[in-house]
Formats: sequence, structure tokens, C-alpha cells
Amino acid sequence: MASPDLTMASLARHFEKVEPLLHFVRELSVMRLLRGDNMLATAVFLLCAVSCVAAKGGAATGPRLNNNQLYKFSYTTEVLVDSAWGSKKGSSGYKISSDVAVNLVWRDPGNDDEQLIQLSISNVKVDPASPLSEKSNVLHGSTTESLLGKSRLAALTKPFFVHLKNGKTKAFYSYWAEPALIKNLKRGVASLLQFQRHNGKVIENDVSGRCTVDYKTTAGEVTRTKILESCRTPEHGFTTHSQVLGVTRKSSSVTVFKLEDGFIRSAVSEENHRLSVNTHKSTAAKVVSRQALTLRGTEAGPLEAAGKDVAGVVKSIDEKLAAIGVVAEKVTTQCQGCPSLFQLWQSQQRHLEPAGLSKATAPRSFLALIQNIRKASKSEILKVLKSASKTTLPQVVDAVTSSQTEASLDAMLAFLNFTDANGLVLQERFLYACGFASHPNERMLQALMDIYKGKIGSNDIRESVVIIMGALVHKLCLKGGCSSPIVAQVKEMILNGPDSTQEESEVQMYLLALKNSLLPEAIPIFTKYAESEVGAFNTIALTALQRYDTSLMTDEVKQTVNRIYHQNRRIYEKNVRAAAADVILSSDPSYVEVKNLLLSIGNLPHEMNKYMLSKIQDIIRFQMPASKVLRRAMKDLIAHNYDRFSKVGSSSSYSGFMAQSADVSSTYSLDILYSGSGILRRSNMNIYGASKGATLHGLQVAIEAQGLESLIAATPDEGEEDLESFAGMSALLFDVQLRPVTFFKGYSDLMSKMFSMTGEPMNVVKGLILLTDHSEVLQLQSGLKASAEFQGGLAIDISGGMEISLWYRESKTSVNNRGALVVTGNVTVDLDFLRTSVEVSFQTESSLDFITTVQFSEYPFLVCMQMDKSTFPISEYVSKYDRLASGKNVVSRKSRKQRIPGSEFPLHQENSNMCKRVFDSDW
Repeated sequence: MASPDLTMASLARHFEKVEPLLHFVRELSVMRLLRGDNMLATAVFLLCAVSCVAAKGGAATGPRLNNNQLYKFSYTTEVLVDSAWGSKKGSSGYKISSDVAVNLVWRDPGNDDEQLIQLSISNVKVDPASPLSEKSNVLHGSTTESLLGKSRLAALTKPFFVHLKNGKTKAFYSYWAEPALIKNLKRGVASLLQFQRHNGKVIENDVSGRCTVDYKTTAGEVTRTKILESCRTPEHGFTTHSQVLGVTRKSSSVTVFKLEDGFIRSAVSEENHRLSVNTHKSTAAKVVSRQALTLRGTEAGPLEAAGKDVAGVVKSIDEKLAAIGVVAEKVTTQCQGCPSLFQLWQSQQRHLEPAGLSKATAPRSFLALIQNIRKASKSEILKVLKSASKTTLPQVVDAVTSSQTEASLDAMLAFLNFTDANGLVLQERFLYACGFASHPNERMLQALMDIYKGKIGSNDIRESVVIIMGALVHKLCLKGGCSSPIVAQVKEMILNGPDSTQEESEVQMYLLALKNSLLPEAIPIFTKYAESEVGAFNTIALTALQRYDTSLMTDEVKQTVNRIYHQNRRIYEKNVRAAAADVILSSDPSYVEVKNLLLSIGNLPHEMNKYMLSKIQDIIRFQMPASKVLRRAMKDLIAHNYDRFSKVGSSSSYSGFMAQSADVSSTYSLDILYSGSGILRRSNMNIYGASKGATLHGLQVAIEAQGLESLIAATPDEGEEDLESFAGMSALLFDVQLRPVTFFKGYSDLMSKMFSMTGEPMNVVKGLILLTDHSEVLQLQSGLKASAEFQGGLAIDISGGMEISLWYRESKTSVNNRGALVVTGNVTVDLDFLRTSVEVSFQTESSLDFITTVQFSEYPFLVCMQMDKSTFPISEYVSKYDRLASGKNVVSRKSRKQRIPGSEFPLHQENSNMCKRVFDSDW
């Protein structure tokens, strides 16, 4: 530590910066006080003296202007938008150039680093960012005045003022009456005056918002790196809750200041934003914004004004000047020449006919409608709903609900009549669209609660309302809204629901809602119902437990699931035991749990023996998380031997890759469990997507059948002797469980359905889904704004069927998936008088069929599984638009296309041999 006799002069020489010096003196005074020395007076004196040194004779902490001097700068700001893969023609964009005069108006007599600075913009020009041909130049023939208009140009050239203190903007003075765009452009120029001369991170306010900024200084140069992810602005966007379906933005902002004689010789800034779709990284757009402020010379300027404080000085200059804030204002622009919602609907409705839902034109029209509905009023939306034909109306309901605005929700609630049992299709489409909502709010959940409390004409709709409320609870809790009153109310209802009723259908409804909610509080409920006497409850509870993170699988849950599989307390149906095995193997199983599973093989019903063998082999082959402990347990020859692993049967489990790329990987799994008589017991198809460490359960279609042995005079398996004849399908789509569909229930229903079977599949879910939904405003340091909108629409048609032929002793189940996907991304910079934008998109159409054929005329019966993917096209497009307020516009487009050949997904060799026997009579 320095000597107590250190003089003020040596202190000033020793510490160049104010903050370290103040810190040193404070430490010195505290130490003296702790030692009991009478140094308080000395410490106070030192602090006061150091403050004086800092204010008058110390090093500057920010820019410092000379008195009576006018600094003449040239200023340029440009903005470019383009696709991420660029183009030969270059980016679309423009630049604004001008002269900027800067002079000191007032300086605090007690602090050289507190200054009021005047800036004046003149000689404004607007040009393309890069040289263009006359045909491609939307600005050709225009002047600055014709573009901006006289009033806006006059406002831009009016002087404005910045109050700097220690290099930070304390206030920005201009006129409230000026257009927001003009004020923002001025704020952009002012942002180049703010910097500090020492290293470190600080939080600053400027046109970009409240941001964390990192400074690096060298002799005569300061580098300012703005951490854009930290910026807080008044304009908030939204994004899809699923990371797999979301959009990633990477941003950077660096400004380099070169200093001369205490002030700026040049300030050069570059800001980059890149937005890409996680599932298809080449569908990406970028924004580049640059600023350059360069000193051209100095001359004698106006005299420094006299005054005690900044407010008084500003008032003396012009009473209309006001401190209007340094953060950018929201700019409202009018779309010139854009069609109304009804006009757009009339041009798009032919693409939304049911026959065209498997074409890419359907989701593209769907997305265009959503973008316009979000700007429309309730009355405009109702006009479209009322004008739609019977065949296109369900698709309009999808679009209106997916828009997720107050007006669109109000319009749907006014349009639908939930007391009408005949309106089931439209009501269910509305509910499913709510369940798939990308960014639902409490009001949507409240609307569903109000519907539930009111009169509902269809019991199926009542069940769907509750099930979908569970999905909304999950999404709102992910956003931190779990404690809001309506969420808390719905949580209480569905958590208490299963024990509040004796009706099996109602218990199932509440369990499915809890399955969607993924509430940790529901785990004890699922654990309880997993051991219920009702098989349907067992299956729902166990499949729900499988969706939870393994960290939530307590010892109690694991003990319960193991009891079910090993039937320690009672006999369970095969499909329930198989579901229990799935939970054990997916929940970080212990060595003992795995070994007990292996030891059970050989003591199970024939088909379940084969299913468990296939499941274990699939986990090891596909290197799933449980594969390591399985390999370890299989070193024990008692658990792993020929007797156990040579069991025959037709049940199987298989997983594979549908697609693998640097962006996303997609996997599928097929689990088939048969009864001992050869009739399908359970078929379960799953498709998962994974991207950047996140996983999305894209699709699950489960077909279950029971009690059909009497049709072929077969003996039911153990524990299944008294099951009622039943077949149905359950679907989970994009992490949302939908209401199950029943093919038949009861022997009489079965017989009537058998004699009336047409072979046509039954629809499970059909409609348009908004998958990707990302919206944000990028506030650029130049004062301009770039709005980014990314949407992905899926047209989907999932159907399933089951045929049984007693004559040919053959059954066939099918799951058919048809779909078209379109993802678009649009980045627009709109100055009201000039708009430039880039739109990137990709689209594809595909089908996926899963067919299982079983011949049960002999045992072991023949089973052939087929999973076919059709040839599908992938098209990518880039369009660039430049448009003036007058209506003049320039558009450029390019595209690239490819076709991906169809294929049959590989399954195990046994299946291939079976298929040859089923379809080849010469086998």
C-alpha cells in the first residue's frame, strides 16, 4: 500500500482513471478508521481533492469536445437483407448518407465530462446499397425530397441534442411532433457518440435498448461490442415453445472508435443478424447494418452557452425541445396496396379444398391467411368465416385459431356453437388448433374453461376440451405462467378429476389431460392408476410416465412399474406389461431391474417372450441409453442363454433413422404385440425429431385390439379371458395427445362393423397445423428496424383402419400419413417511404404408410410389416422485394429443387422373410 504521506499530485500521477483512485482512497480511509487513527478528516479531504482532479485535470472518461469548435462529419448508414446462402446479384438494401455538424453547447463548470452536444444533419441522400441497373433500381428517378416528403426531410435536418456525462447518454432532446422514424434515425447517429475509455462490461441505454456492452481500449482506439442477446426493448416478439421447431438467431454488433484530440476521428459500426430454421438451416435470412461517422474537418463554432444545468440551457434554445428518451420508438407503417383479408381469402380458398390438402399450396395459403388474420379485426374475420364453403370452412377454422390474436379468438367463440352436437368437426378442429398453439396465453385457456363450464352438445367435444386444456397448461407452465389464476384453476381440476368420478370415460379424459400437462404433481396419480383394475387406465398411466424426465422417476414409481411387469400382486394384460417394460427400460434402469427383465423371458406368454427379446435386441442395436446396462447384465449366462433368446413368435420391436442431417435427425420405432391366437393386440408407431439437444415427439399412432379370439375360436391369453371386444386408435401429434378414436366396442358393434367394412381407413386427424411461429423486431443501432417473421405450416391427414377376413383368416391394419410442409421466413426493413425485404422458404410433400398383414391360418402365424415412404420433392425459394410508397416495386426470385427417392424403411430380417411368405405364393 502507498505511504500515508502520499500527496495529491503523486496520487493523480499514479492513477489515470477515476474509479480506481476513488476506490484506493476509500480503502485507505477505512483501514485508518479500523486502526483507530484519527484520519477521517484526511480521508474526506482526499476524496474531495480526487473528485476535483477527475473533473478538471484528470483523464477524460468519454468523448470530450473543444469549446467554440464545429466538427464536420460525413455519415453513412446502410442496411442489407439477403438469404444466408447469398446470391450473385448481391443483397437487397439501401444506404442513407448525409453531413453531420457537431458542436459543444454547454459544459458543466465542475465536470469537463458532462456536456450538452448539438448535432445537425444536412445534405441527405438515399441510394441503393450497391450499384444496380436501372431496371433493378427501385430508387431510379427519385429524389430525397420525393421519397421522404418535405415535412419529414425538414424534421430530419432540424438540430437535436445529446446530454453526455462521463461518456454515457443521460438524455436525448428532440421534438415530440417529429415522426418516430425520424427520431429513431437521429438516435442512431447519437449512438456513435457514446463510449468509455477504460476496459470492462457495463450496462448502457441507447437506441438498441438497455444492453450489456463490453469495451476494449488501446492507444487512440476504443472497441465497443454490444451483446445483443442482452438488450431489452419495449417491443416483444414470440417464438414456438419447441426448440426443434424453433428459429435460432445469431447476432453481433461491433463499433470501433478512433480518437484524436479527445474526440472522435471516426466511428465505424457493423451489426449482423442471422436467423435460421432449426430443422432446415439453409432456410435462413440475414440482416447487415453498417454505420460510418468520419471527421472531415473542423472550423470555428458557436460560443458555449451559459447556464447552471442542462434543462435550463435546452429550454433557452427552444421551449419545444423535450427529453424524449434514447431508446427507439415503435414505428407504425401502412401497407400500401395490400389486399384486405377478404380479398386474400377469395384468392386463396381454392387451395384449401380437402382434395388439395396434401399439396404444398395448402399450407402456403394457410400461412398467408394467418399473417393477414393477425392484422384483422373481429368483424373482418367473421366475414371470412361466414363466407367459406362447407368444405373449406374447417381449414379456415384452423387458420383463424392458429393466428392467436384477441380478435381471432373472439371471432371463433362468436362463430362456434358448442351446444350444437352437429358441429363436432368444426369444434374439434378449433380445439386441436388450440392444443397446437405456438404461444398460447391465459385468455385462450380461460375460453376453454368457460366452454367446459357451459353446455356442450357432444360428449366427445367435452372430452377434447379437457384433454386440450392439459396441453395448454403444459405450454403456459413452460413460459413461467404456472402460478396464474386460470392455470392454477385448471391444474386443480385435472389433478382432482380422476378421483372425482366413477365414470370410466371421465377418468380416462382426466388422465389424458394430465398426460398432456406433464405436471410433476401428476406422477403420484399416474403411479396409482398404473395398478388400476381397468386396462385402459393402466396403459394411459404407463405411457404418460414414459414422457417424464428420468430424474422424476422416484423409487416408488420404479417399484410400482416393476410390480406391474412381474405381476407381483395380480395378473395384467400383455399390452399393460409391455408398457411397463417400456417405462423400466427408458427410465435409467438399474442392473438388478434389467437382470430381472432378462430372467422373466421364457416365463412369459409366447408372443410376449418374442416381444421382449426383440425389444432388448433393438435397444442394444440402436445404442439407446439402456444398452450399456443391458450389455453388462447379459454377461451373466443365466440371464443370457440360448434357451431364453431362441423363443419364436411374430411380435417385434424395431427402431431406425428416417433421416439424418447436420440440422436434425428423425427416428422411428415400430412395436407390434400379438395375442397367442395371432390377432393384433397392440401396434405402436413413433416418430421423433431431435435438434440441438432437444427432442420432439412428432407422432405416435397406437392401435389396440382385444377380445377378438372368439371370432376364430381361439383361447385368450392369461388375464385376458373376460375382455370386451374392442379396437381403437390413439394419436399423439407434436407432443399433444388427442382424443382416442374407437373402431368398435362390444361384440354386436364388432359384427355390424365387420359386415359393413369397406376397407376405407377411418380419419384420426386432418387439418392444418402451425408448427413454426417466430416473430421479433430487430432494433438496429442505426435507428432502423428489421421485422423477422418465420412460420411453418403443415397440412396433415392421418387415418387408420383394421380389416378382418374370417374366410381368408387374415387381418390387416393400416396407418396412413399424408402431408405437405411449407416453412417461410421473411425479414423486412420498412422506412414507410421505402420497404426492402427478403423471403426464404422451403416446401415438401410426402406420404408414409405403415401396413401390417397377419395370416392366422397356421401357427406360428405369418406377419408382414411394411413401412413405405413415397418419392417426395423438396423446393427452396428466395425472393427479394423493394417497394416505394408510390407503389413502384422491384422483385427478384430464384429457386432450387431436388427429388428424394422413395423407399421402404428397413425392418429386421425375420420380417422380410415373413413378407415373402405372405405375398409370394411360390415360397
